[in-house]
Parts: sequence; C-alpha cells; structure tokens
Amino acid sequence: MGDRKRPALFSIPAHRAFSDALVAGLLARHGGDPMALAQGMILLPSNRAVRAVSDAFVRASGGGLLLPRLVAIGDPDIGEQVGSALDPLGEGEALPPAIAPMRRQMILARMVQQVKGDIDAGQALQLGQALGAVLDQMQVERVPVSALRDLTLSDELSRHWQTSLHLFEIVIARWPDELARLGCMDLTERRNRLFDRLAARWRDHPPGGFVVAAGISTTAPAVAGLLRRIGEMPGGMVVFAGLDQHMDDEAWDAIGPFDPDPVTGHAPSGHESHPQYALKRLLHAMSATRDDVAQWRWGSEHDARAVRGRNISNAILPPKLTSRWRDLKTADRSLAGVAALEVATPGEEAQAIAIALREALETEKRTAALVTPDRQLATRVSAHLKRWGIEADDSAGLPLSRLPPGTLLIAMAQAVAERFAPVPLLTLLKHPLVMRGAGRLAWLDGVRALDLLLRRPRPQAGLVGIDMLLIPFEDDRQRVLRDQVRDWWPAARALLEPLERAFAVATDLAGQLAAIREQAGALTGDAVWAGHQGHAAADLFAEMEAAADEGPSQADIRALPVLLDHMLGGVSVRPPQGGHPRIAILGLIEARLVQADLMILGGLNEGTWPGLPAPDPWLAPRIRRELGLPRVETRIGLAAHDFASALGAPHVLITRAKRGSGGPAVASRLWLRLKAMAGPQWKVADRYAALARALDTPAMHTPASRPAPAPPVSARPTVIPVTDVDRLKADPYAFYARRVLRLARLDPVDADAGPAWRGTAVHDILQHWAVAGTLDPDDLEARARAMFDRPEVHPLLRALWQPRLIEAIRWIAAEVVRDKVEGRTILAVEKEGRAEIADVTLMGKADRIDRLPDGTLGIIDYKTGKPPSARQVKAGFALQLGLLGVIAEHGGFEGVEGKKVAGGFEYWSLAKKGDQFGYRESPVDPLGKRDKIVTADFTMDVYAQFEELAQAFLLGTTPFRAEINPEVANYGDYDQLMRLEEWYGRDDG
Repeated sequence: MGDRKRPALFSIPAHRAFSDALVAGLLARHGGDPMALAQGMILLPSNRAVRAVSDAFVRASGGGLLLPRLVAIGDPDIGEQVGSALDPLGEGEALPPAIAPMRRQMILARMVQQVKGDIDAGQALQLGQALGAVLDQMQVERVPVSALRDLTLSDELSRHWQTSLHLFEIVIARWPDELARLGCMDLTERRNRLFDRLAARWRDHPPGGFVVAAGISTTAPAVAGLLRRIGEMPGGMVVFAGLDQHMDDEAWDAIGPFDPDPVTGHAPSGHESHPQYALKRLLHAMSATRDDVAQWRWGSEHDARAVRGRNISNAILPPKLTSRWRDLKTADRSLAGVAALEVATPGEEAQAIAIALREALETEKRTAALVTPDRQLATRVSAHLKRWGIEADDSAGLPLSRLPPGTLLIAMAQAVAERFAPVPLLTLLKHPLVMRGAGRLAWLDGVRALDLLLRRPRPQAGLVGIDMLLIPFEDDRQRVLRDQVRDWWPAARALLEPLERAFAVATDLAGQLAAIREQAGALTGDAVWAGHQGHAAADLFAEMEAAADEGPSQADIRALPVLLDHMLGGVSVRPPQGGHPRIAILGLIEARLVQADLMILGGLNEGTWPGLPAPDPWLAPRIRRELGLPRVETRIGLAAHDFASALGAPHVLITRAKRGSGGPAVASRLWLRLKAMAGPQWKVADRYAALARALDTPAMHTPASRPAPAPPVSARPTVIPVTDVDRLKADPYAFYARRVLRLARLDPVDADAGPAWRGTAVHDILQHWAVAGTLDPDDLEARARAMFDRPEVHPLLRALWQPRLIEAIRWIAAEVVRDKVEGRTILAVEKEGRAEIADVTLMGKADRIDRLPDGTLGIIDYKTGKPPSARQVKAGFALQLGLLGVIAEHGGFEGVEGKKVAGGFEYWSLAKKGDQFGYRESPVDPLGKRDKIVTADFTMDVYAQFEELAQAFLLGTTPFRAEINPEVANYGDYDQLMRLEEWYGRDDG
C-alpha cells in the first residue's frame, strides 16, 4: 500500500467538546463494525487524555462496546512514560531501559555538587532537577551537545551566565559516560528513538486497523515525524485540538516564527506566548500548513454555538492586530454563554465558585468543572462544597508535603536540623501520627506538660538541653510540672535519641534518609506508612534511599527540611475513591481535552493564569535562543491555549479576585484581552458574589458594646496584690478577667528572655546575696555569673545579656556599699507582707526595705527596664511602690522593727542611662519639685486612691468597665475577650 501525499489532518474547533466530538466521528466511521473499531489505535498526549476519551466512549455507546487501543505517547514534563503499545518486545534491537527519574536526579545532583563545590544536597538536587529539564529540552528538540561548543558569546553576556554555561558543559559532557556505566538511556531520548522506529516500521508495514493521533500539541521533531507518518498512512488521521481556522493569513503570519534577517542572519522571536504558536510550530515540523487541515465534521450535545469559536479567535489576535477590535460587529464580539465574576478576595471567589458548582447540580445530568492552576483556590472550593456534602473530584490531588505523612517527615527533619529546639520539637511530638493508638492520650499529657515547661527562654541545644531543664534547683517554682515531665520524658527520649545519634554521624544523604525512615516508623508504630498517603510516602522514600548512594556526597542536616519539602511537594496524592460524578476540579494539564457543560475558569490573575515562567538557572535566555530551545514564555502560550480551549464550553464562568495573598492583584492578560474585545458585550455574573456574601451574612446582628461586667460583691476578691491595683485603675476589665475569671496569659514557647523573666532572675540573685549578709560585691557578681550557668539559660542569652547585667550588678553593689557607709541598713529583701487596708487585704512583696539614716523606712523596687514616670505615679497608674509603703506603715511586714514610717521611695533600674548601666529614680520629692508628690504625703495620697478603688470595685457593685488608657502599660492580654475591635472607636462606646 502506497503512502498518501497529502496527510489526513483535522482539527476539532474550540467550541466543541474534544473527546465527545472525536468519539462521535470515530463511531460514525467505524462503529458499524465492532471488530474494526476494536482493531484501531488512538494515540493521545497523556494518561488523563486516555481516561477522558475512554469516558466519552462509555457515554456515546450506551451499552457494551469493544474500545480501540488507547495509548499515551507520554509527557516528559510530568514524568509519564510512553505507552507500552509503542514499545513492542522482540522487534529489532532492544533499546536500553530508561533511567529511573529519581536515580537520574540524584546522579545529576552529585555531578552538580562536584563541579560547583560549595552547595548542600538540597541545592544540588534542585539544580540537578533544573539541569535535567534543560537536558530533556535539548533531547526533545534534538539539539546536539556540540552546539554548546559552537556558540559565539559576546562580552555583553554577564560573567554569571558564562560561568553557568561552563559548568553546564562540564556536566553534560560527563553525562553520556554515566548512562553508559548504568546501561540506561534518558527517557526523552528513548522516547525519540521509539517514535523514529515506529514511524519507520509503519512506513513499510502499517497496522491493519485505523490509527488516530488526537490532541497532541508537542513540537518535538520525533513526534512531528510520527504524526506526519500517521497522517500519510491508509486509515491514519491526525486530529488537532483547537487549531484556529478563523484567523486570517495576516494574523496567522504575525504569530511567527519568522525567517532570519538576510543581513544579520538572526530571526526575530515569534510570539511564543500566543495560544496558537505551538500548533503552528508543530505543523511546520510536520511539513504541513494550516491549509492542509480540514475541520472535523462531527460534534456532540456538549458543544457550544459555532459563533463562539470565531469570537475566541478574535480575542487571541496577535498584539499588533488588536486594533481590529474597534471595528468588530456585535455578533463578532458577542460572548453569549460566557460571564465574568470579579470579587474582592480569594475567599469570596472560592465561595462564589462553590455556589456556581452547587447550582449546576440542580439540573439533571449537567456537569461542571473548575479549572485553575491556583491550588489554594481549589482547596478552598473543595472545603466550601463539603458544607453541602459534596466531595469534589480534585484530579490534581494534594502535595504529599501537606498531608500527614509528609508533614511528619518534614517535622522530624526540622527538629533534628534545629537540634530539638522547643518549637520544632513540640511540633513533632504533637503530630497526629505520633504514638497513634491506645497510648495517645497519656503521650499528649506528657507533651502538654513539656509545652508548659518550655514556655520560657530556649534551653541548650539537643536532647541534653531538655535533660538539664529537668534538673531541680533551689526555690524551683515549677517543681510539680518538672516532676510530671521527668516521669514522661525517658520514654520520649528513647524514641528521639536514635535520631539524634544517627545524625551526629550521618553526613551522607542515604544515612540521613534511613534515620528519618527508621524513627518515623518507631514514633508512629508504622502508621506513617499506612493508607494510600503512607504508601506514596513509602514509595518515594524507597526511591530516594535506593538512589541516594549515587546522589550528593555532602548533605548538610540544616538543608534536609527544605530538601524533603521539595521532594515531597513534587508528589501529588489523590484519594483512592472518586468524588461527585458530575463535579470536578482540574489543573491545566488535567483539563486538556476535557470539557463540562459549565466550565469555571478560576484565578484569572497575572502570575497565576498564566503563571510566572520559571527561570532557567543554567542557560541565559539569549543562549536558549541561539540553541533553538523553547523560551520560558512557551508555557504562557500553553496556558493561553488551555484558556481558549476551555472557553469553548456551552457555559463558561471566569473569575478573579482583586486581592491575592500578598496584596493587590493584577488581572490576567487573558482576562483583559477578553474584556477589551467584548466591549459592551462583556457579561458579569455578580449574582454569585451577592449569594456568596449573603450565605454567611446573618439576618440581623448586634455589635458587642463596651463590656462592663458587674459580678455580685460575694464574687469580688477581697485579697488583692499590689501589682494588680495598677491594672484595676488602668483597665478594670483586665483586672476582672485576671482576678475574677482567673484567666492568665501563657508565655510563648521558646520565648525571648523578656522583662518578666529577667526581673525574676535578678530578684533571685539580689535576694540570696542580701540574705548571705556579707554584701560582698565579688560575691554578688559571682552569683550573677552562676545564674548564667544554670541549665535553662540559653547560650545566646548568656552572650547578649550577661555583660549588661554584670555592669548593672556592679553598680548595685557599689550603691549598697555607699549607702551602708552613709548609715543606711538593709532590713529585708523579697519580703512578703499584708495588711487590712480599707476593709480589703492588701498583699505584696517588697524587693527591698531599708532603714534610712533618719530612722524611716526606704522602699526599693528593682527594675530591669525603665521605671514608671512621676506623672504616671501621680495619676494613680503606678501605685505599687506607694502601696508597699502603706503596708509597711501598717506593720504588714513581719520582722521589720522600729519606726514604721515610709520616708523614701526609690526605683533602682538596671537599664542604661548616659554612659553607665544602673541608676536611681524616685517618684516623690521632699518639697514636691518637678511636679512630683511630696514625700510625706505619698502614702496618704496612695491610701486615698486605693480606698476609692476598693470601695467602688471590691466592696461595691461598680462595673468592671473596659478602658483604654494610652498613657499606661497596655494590658492587651484580654483584648479578644473584651471584643475590643467591635466597640472601640464607635460613638456609642
């Protein structure tokens, strides 16, 4: 049988449902003879396309049917192998097997690390992956390695790109030897040879049944040659998806590619971002033109009106011809069946899309699909659909890095990389897979106790830091908590210690992965490897471990979390069972050749659809152009083609949000083109936005008013610490929450050594020094230094705060010695006292009480920071010092003998003032100078203010009204409880 000179080329226009139209035509041609249909073969671009066409046959058959052989030609970009039907056994010389993708990535990473020398395993793997992508492109386009040596580089090319090219040449030159050593070949090269062999075999011995290549748009020379051969065979056909046959010759020629300039020899770049560029380039590679392509005659009930195809063509005109839009007739710019929805936020967009999908189900047999490259949007829509009990079939799945097995493995790496710092350690111990089963509750009790114990500055690194944190010491205020953790910790430590020990010696990637895998099983009872998610994680780890010995030789543990996140994020996991049969969520690759009755194209913002092109770290754009490789803009063209194809559905809703996760968003160029072309025919679907807003809007609502709880007198405290009087004065509601409701804020885990912690540490040092009685400055400094040697003190805190504290401690010692010489005596330190004041028990702890030379008492309050101002004290917002004086005058400090008149009040601050650390500040003055309170009147003034507060709030029924006093310390711990944002600033508040 002779070849036909004119190939049989067809195109299914965008307004037709590709899979259904293809199947309708094949059944019309071959459906009369079931065996003829069964003997045929259909080549499709991907496994997803195979499923789409198979489903179309099921829909069209209405009963039993012998299907033709459906074969995927494979897509190297998504790691798909060529269908086995194209790789028959026993025909000619067997081709070497393709190298496993993971093994290839590891070897390339090792080679990259060898030539660069200063990168860790994580960086090497990412660069190796990018290197493999460039190598694939060179093999797909059949660009020989020798072309790199023939490049003429000008001095304008930056040194960075020249260095990258040099390293690239080194690695590429070594790669064939690696493949020869392994007895393998690259997947793309093997694919090329299979196609060449198949084209040669079919030239002499074409198959007995029909062969159809459908929906293939790759421009690879090997694929183009095979498609040409199929088109020329008897019974062979090539069917393109969405080739624009409405575009006139001027517009078609304006796309490119262009002929070289006769003078310079350089060809201007074509519009690779145009949706028709790839198809035009494929036709050129097949030695065919658009005139050779006939329109597919068959359609289906899922098609849109034919005018849609012409209007899509108008919308995608090349940039220099968009001026034609001004002269378009109404019929040529009409987009009947297409509506646009623009909302404020991604959350509102997801809600509106979910409502549109839900609405589609109201019509029997109607199908709907969301197509978006935005995975966050897809996840949100899935969550919204679940409120109606709809499980959407999300074909893209979820990345393994976001699923429980992946997050556990990353958490383990993070904990080891940060040497079991509090936050990553607790993240690991609280993970839902850890100790899953009967012992989970007891395990969590211990973890919660450890959580409370770690709400302090970070301990020393490693598990030994937790060990040292559990050592009891004098005046331990957390002894009970420490004892609880000490009983639980040995079992937890036994599970973590092998991990720490393994990483202490494992500097290679294989050893690190083995340690993570081994202990992940021990921590979870192998639950991490169970289920379809666990099986995916196990398969990936098995591949990584098997290939790790050939991977990077130097593996920095600090880079392991990023490495695992990258590798796990590259694996998508779908649930084994499908979702709703009429609702689907698709990515761009999954949506190719798929069409529903309602297509929702979501996330139409620049940078999302089309996405930002990934830069090539190896070859500069100019080098890629010189080599004849596709530019990074090619993917924009593919995304635009996907958009144009999806626009052909009977009903289309395109959506975007004005804001993204990082701020204001710019509308996609595809959105703007469509809107500009449609002009007054632009239809909006604001009703979905209105429904989204109404769905969660209550029929009526009453904003919270400023809270003013008024509990009965019996529920009000009659014992009050002096430290809470300031809170009662400044914000009664905060006092109510703390003392009546007994709510206290927890310190954060791995907290900075803030004023409270530093103050407690300094008070302990000064207390024990004063109790010792020697008042030796050297002894005080030694105690301060010993405090920094305590197990819970982090080395960073020691390095940053110790020098400042030592200077301030020396100042205190010098001041105490000077006061002693002047006749001043320390009577008590850290002395607790209480007294009945205004029918209320007032209690407090004085940092220090001195006997002054005149026989009166001096009340001293140590501050690690800036003390309250005299203005705050006079206004009644810092009464602590004065209240301690009132307690002293009422004899509330047991053991303080002699004259009980407070004659001095001082803050001793350890902060810096001028050139030294440490200074004294008094809020009072004997003569009332500088608008301070007169010293002799201070305790009477404080007594009067406290009596007023006690009568109103503690003994009376005055409401504890929420107050905001910007001049005092912000008691913001209870802002959420008081619903501050609902009432603050309102006129009625």
